Amino acid sequence: MSEVAVLSRHPVETTHSGSVLIIDDEAAIRESLETLLEFEGYSVQSAETGEQGLVKLGERPFDLILLDFALPDRNGLEILADIRDRDPQLAVIMITAYGTVDNAVRAMQNGATNFIQKPWDNEKLLADVRAAVGRRRAEEENEQLKRALKQRYNFENIVGKSEPMLKIFDLVSQVAPSRSTVLIQGESGTGKELIAKAIHANSPRRNRPFVPVNTGSMPTDLLESTLFGHVKGAFTSAVSSKKGLFEVADGGTIFLDEIGTMSLETQSKILRVLQDRKFMHLGGIHEIQVDVRVIAATNIDLRTLVREGRFREDLFYRLNVITVDLPPLRSRSEDIPLLVNHFLIKFARENDKSVRQISPEALRPIMDCGWPGNVRELENVIERAVVLSNSPVIGIDLLPDQIVGRGASSKLLEHRPDASLFEIIEDCERRIILEMLEKCGWNQTDAAERFHIPLSTLNQKIKRLNIEIRKRAKEHGA
Repeated sequence: MSEVAVLSRHPVETTHSGSVLIIDDEAAIRESLETLLEFEGYSVQSAETGEQGLVKLGERPFDLILLDFALPDRNGLEILADIRDRDPQLAVIMITAYGTVDNAVRAMQNGATNFIQKPWDNEKLLADVRAAVGRRRAEEENEQLKRALKQRYNFENIVGKSEPMLKIFDLVSQVAPSRSTVLIQGESGTGKELIAKAIHANSPRRNRPFVPVNTGSMPTDLLESTLFGHVKGAFTSAVSSKKGLFEVADGGTIFLDEIGTMSLETQSKILRVLQDRKFMHLGGIHEIQVDVRVIAATNIDLRTLVREGRFREDLFYRLNVITVDLPPLRSRSEDIPLLVNHFLIKFARENDKSVRQISPEALRPIMDCGWPGNVRELENVIERAVVLSNSPVIGIDLLPDQIVGRGASSKLLEHRPDASLFEIIEDCERRIILEMLEKCGWNQTDAAERFHIPLSTLNQKIKRLNIEIRKRAKEHGA
């Protein structure tokens, strides 16, 4: 055959270099190209008409298509258009015996990667194939990298690229497929429920319910009725039977937030569910078996509660199979710009705003702020700024005064240039305690626990700093 140089040696074993689909109506051309490309390690399939080629393309992906210009059923340019509709990035090299400049231009204008005339030079054809497949592979790897980075830096809406958060992402990826109980520890506002949702969403239980329960917001009787359900007449207001959330979560995941606030009695019932996967309705006599994964969260050190006799040691060890320690926002400040951008996009979309960025002047106090309320506090600040903004750029004027003041500690010196170091430290301590008390609804016991100090120590500081608890609590309706 005069149009092609046929290889006379046998193909050698080689690694898979890529996949190629040949669409040409001449059997000799197809066979020659198959021999040439398979020898180079390519996986090759062939079709003798355009429609057959499109069928094969629908059955599996290819890195490259070698497409004849003149086909018996349809023009090669028409087939090229169909290929482009299916995959705009797929490499297509047109091959024709009618290699006019006009044909080449038309093919390139319609999206062909290259254009080769029959008879071809084997080395040039192979060079063109290698270049086209290489570009395709590079584009695919780039897209895979982008997807991996997106998943890694924005894992189920958990944004971060700092070393602590990357370790969290890796741990969640490892833990999610298992059946193990998980304990998530971290300050309020660090995103414990988001981590729980991420574990559930990446587990075999993803298609079953995820049931969150804030155990710290309910009295014991109501909490137990909520978790385990009750039969009619179990208590005065039980006018009908009701399923508990452990039943609702059967096959899925139940998330027990603020588990450190549970009574010892409720803790013992949770322990039984973890041990035996069984429980009874309040007032019931029949055991109910469930398959539920338990994820618990706490912003209190459970080991301390165990030592104080306020948390069962056996339950702690049942929960503490795998522990995820969420870092506070102040210890991962490199994530703050990512979070700010994430929240800007989110709230601009939700509120139909044209906000696109934050000014450097506004970002500076945000970066310097200690964020005692962590990511939740930052989210609220950005939402407020987006809602109030009338321009594409958020300026420092849209930040709350306490954020600007907290971020610009040097202003203490501006307002009190003659203050001693002791007076400046007192001002800082007063502001921090006031912020925590306000955050805790002026509950001093809660504030002391979050500061990890005895209540007596906090009371001494409040007295020394002349913080008027009753007056401020009354102003805030506490």
